[in-house]
Amino acid sequence: MIADDSRSIAGLKGALRYVRAYRDHVFVVKLGGEILEKADVRSRVAAQLALLSSLGVRIVVVHGGGPQVTAVSQRLGIEPQIVAGRRITCEKTLDVVQMVIAGQLNTTLLSTLRAEGIAVVGLTGVDAGLICARKRPPTIIKDDAGVERTVDFGHVGDIVRVDPRVIHTLLDAGMVPVIGSLAGDDSGAIFNINADTLAEALAVALRAQKLIFLTGAPGVLRDVRDPSTLVAFADPDDLAALMQSGAIAGGMRPKVEACIRAATSGVERTHILDGRAADGLLFEVFTGAGCGTMIVGRKEKATYLGVDLADGNR
Repeated sequence: MIADDSRSIAGLKGALRYVRAYRDHVFVVKLGGEILEKADVRSRVAAQLALLSSLGVRIVVVHGGGPQVTAVSQRLGIEPQIVAGRRITCEKTLDVVQMVIAGQLNTTLLSTLRAEGIAVVGLTGVDAGLICARKRPPTIIKDDAGVERTVDFGHVGDIVRVDPRVIHTLLDAGMVPVIGSLAGDDSGAIFNINADTLAEALAVALRAQKLIFLTGAPGVLRDVRDPSTLVAFADPDDLAALMQSGAIAGGMRPKVEACIRAATSGVERTHILDGRAADGLLFEVFTGAGCGTMIVGRKEKATYLGVDLADGNR
């Protein structure tokens, strides 16, 4: 018993330097649809977010809901179309996206976080002009087969600007914003926004210390069939080679692209990890080894390798 208590005390002491480093800083945490599917997984993630919040970390939650949108679309007879991890959004699909993401998923997530004692406020990018977007024009894109094609994504928006005032107001009031992946324009149009891209844009606008993607995958793998090929640490050059080889494809591709853009636009460290793993978020944040993939810019890589590697600072 004493030995167990001693280990617990040692763990608390070891976490102290992280607590000091992270207090009053912003973490943008994006929850993938796989994390939202099961109540027990949602509850475990909510408990970890509650701990971070109690330690003074300013948490901003962003969520998508791809699997849920796909399931509801299919039940309604609307066959989903996804290219390079991004959904083509026709008018009927946009109705489903609004219903699932702004309605069911956002409310369910709010109630789960509230059960952990977190003061939460549900939003989408439409609220308070948080995210202004414009309709994406037909775009030449390389699909997962490596073939270039022109794709009309329909009611999908590209982010034009972020007005984070409402987020600052909520954070200053001790509240956690929970943001669904929709946006609007000044004429009143509503757009489906890739949640990974939305999380990236918010992290940059808020000057977040960390952008964290909780997914259904262990992180970036050199071989998607082999979890032992996890890439624990990478910079844009490392990832460009993996994307060129086809190792990064499907839904992982937008996440990696978002991490690269964020890491080269002022966000110190970005992470991709399996949010279903027990205490995975805490292991990634509070241990040197982590449990997923950390992606940083070239400048931050030099700092990490030169100083933090000796300290194990994740």
